[in-house]
Amino acid sequence: MKLMRVGQPGQEKPAILDASGKVRDLSQHVADIGGAAISPEGLARIAALDLQNLPELQVDRIGACVAGTGKFICIGLNFSDHAAETGAAVPPEPVIFMKATSAICGPNDDVIIPRGSEKTDWEVELGVVIGKTAKYVSEAEAMEYVAGYCVSHDVSERGFQTERAGQWTKGKSCDTFGPIGPWLVTRDEIADPQNLGMWLKVNGETMQNGSSKTMVYGVAFVVSYLSQFMSLHPGDVISTGTPPGVGMGMKPPRYLKAGDVVELGIEGLGTQRQIFVADR
Repeated sequence: MKLMRVGQPGQEKPAILDASGKVRDLSQHVADIGGAAISPEGLARIAALDLQNLPELQVDRIGACVAGTGKFICIGLNFSDHAAETGAAVPPEPVIFMKATSAICGPNDDVIIPRGSEKTDWEVELGVVIGKTAKYVSEAEAMEYVAGYCVSHDVSERGFQTERAGQWTKGKSCDTFGPIGPWLVTRDEIADPQNLGMWLKVNGETMQNGSSKTMVYGVAFVVSYLSQFMSLHPGDVISTGTPPGVGMGMKPPRYLKAGDVVELGIEGLGTQRQIFVADR
């Protein structure tokens, strides 16, 4: 299933994309795409619906594909080829950092370049959405806790991230730095999350063209690993790292400016398109 949320910010309705590409209203059956609705039981109830009997929605905006996210967890340097382009060693354990949930926005919303930014960068990433509470789970059982996947754009301000004192979070958490969607694609639709093509373009020029197969730590390992340190709850999003081709890794480095258009996508998970604008 391809679950989504449509409508203006704060007024999104839960919806599902049917086989013909029509967007159907789920609001009479679930409160939102999150919480109990994306549990195994909730997803089974949605799967049992006759989509042709659901009202069709006219889409004026696509919102973030999951609501009520309590944690937006990111894994750094998780692609061997990306680590190489940045000159960093592959970490002996996953690098974990948090992205503020206030950064979350829709997949096609404008992205705001924050005041003082000179190094706003792009990163296409595979997002993993948790469907039931995971604590101390093994790698073998970890996938049972995954509701599905989405495109995640881990927008980053490299100056804030690496040149200011402290940790990475402030370079990752600016408003609108976390577009997710367009869909939450349920786990059953993705045969192998470790073999998905990933791409990103800036103003029509391909910058990233990679695959999730070069991830150092795969989805099952990451879910299990994180669950040893914190409970993962329904609606939590894990952004699992980016393939090579980010602006920071270019020689000379290249960063985004107001007016730039970024398009990105992952095989089977849809596409995003953002215009970058200056903060006012």
